[in-house]
Amino acid sequence: MLLEDQRFIHEDLERLEQAIADRVAEEPRNARGRLARDHEISQFLDRIETQSQRLLEIYQDVDGLREKEVQSISTGDQFEEFYKQLGEIKDYHKRYPNEPIENLEQAYNRVQPGEGEAPRTAIDNMFTGEEGFGQYLDLTILHEDYLNLPGVKRLSYVQYLDIFDSFTPPALPIKRKDKLSDRYFNYVGDLSSYLESFIKRVQPLQPLNDLFASFEQEFEKQWAAKEVPGWTEEKTENGTSGPATEGTGEGIWCADCEKEFKNDNVYRSHLTGKKHIRAAEARKAAGASDEKPSASQGTSLAHSLKERAVARREHQIRSLTNVLREERQATRINVERRQGMTERERQLEWEAVQAGLDHTGPEPRAGEESEEEDEEIVYNPLKLPLAWDGKPIPFWLYKLHGLGVEYPCQICGNYTYMGRRAFDKHFSENLHIHGLKCLGVTSNFNLFREITNINEAQSLWAQLEKDKKKERESRDNVVQMEDAEGNVMPERIYLDLQKQGIL
Repeated sequence: MLLEDQRFIHEDLERLEQAIADRVAEEPRNARGRLARDHEISQFLDRIETQSQRLLEIYQDVDGLREKEVQSISTGDQFEEFYKQLGEIKDYHKRYPNEPIENLEQAYNRVQPGEGEAPRTAIDNMFTGEEGFGQYLDLTILHEDYLNLPGVKRLSYVQYLDIFDSFTPPALPIKRKDKLSDRYFNYVGDLSSYLESFIKRVQPLQPLNDLFASFEQEFEKQWAAKEVPGWTEEKTENGTSGPATEGTGEGIWCADCEKEFKNDNVYRSHLTGKKHIRAAEARKAAGASDEKPSASQGTSLAHSLKERAVARREHQIRSLTNVLREERQATRINVERRQGMTERERQLEWEAVQAGLDHTGPEPRAGEESEEEDEEIVYNPLKLPLAWDGKPIPFWLYKLHGLGVEYPCQICGNYTYMGRRAFDKHFSENLHIHGLKCLGVTSNFNLFREITNINEAQSLWAQLEKDKKKERESRDNVVQMEDAEGNVMPERIYLDLQKQGIL
């Protein structure tokens, strides 16, 4: 009975719209409640799309069944047709007496939990414990996969959170040809799939298909212009000296051997070595193979397609990480905070979070809300730092760690650190290192430990540069002397022996 199906779908669509309006009018108390509401609305929207498609098919009436049913009702004996359909309905329910009947009036109402039962939502089993219901990223498994890649440095989880979207040296020391391995391809694929899955779970109401399409268009433009980071066109250098922009930027770069040399004399002698000659010939042959047609065109095409697939995944990871930059920063802060906690403290914190997030009861009245606010006020006249539970730490612990002692640092923008522990730790943090870089310091940051004055840092860096220049000059200007017997020695020793009359 298509007309009944048509009426049923219209009613279903109206009740779905009303259910969405009711959910939007609600104001959840916390992030978990808002996320559960968004997922519920997303499910309603998916059902609206499905039902609308079914309704459109009924109206189009490709097979003519709807028109035939309308004619059977509008012509002939109306009561005969009515009792005929009624008999079919009774026969159907006799055959299936236990089939449940869908009640649209109650289908989309919020189900109230029973007494003593915790309310269940669609996101209860959607996130891991580390993700905290969409607040943080959980890259622990991907971090292990990264450490298993050949040639990468051993990084902690916090360091990995800073560089997991960077695929160019020095953050990722994997060469371009090594990126085509199956292990690396699977790694970037898993990382891209996880970020895509995470953003779908965190932002269920956003037009993510349009967002992913924009990522794909941006990649196609960059790939056509050969501007994808890490996949730009390689150029062969014909000169006697390599470009100084590769490597660390301080020495001379050999493009054939992909190696940096600090000294020009060492680089010149390296050009005549067998290893360099073989590397130059191999690179020249690789460049020439693209120009002349041969039987290896199929292999080069497959090579190019795999490069394109790896580059597409890397670009998608960079784009998704840019969208999730707030969650990434929150993840780093949360990991550093939890590293200083015991297992018992982590368990208590998780229980407190669960208890606070699971409260989805009715909104409190004005008097009840004021009473809860009064209970949350913590008496803290000494302005002590707060612990993980929101209460001040004991005063003896405050004195033990010296948190009352101030340590100012001019390099960090006159920022004041409370306590020796925080002061010692900040020398390896990004804020202090960024301040040193602004002063011109580019390396040897450990030598500037305990230095907080700008003038002292600048004078130390000038002295280091002066010593480095003097050492370089003394190494380059070594004069060798030869006596009558053919013995070679430095000029200073030769002059001393000559004064003594030994030569």
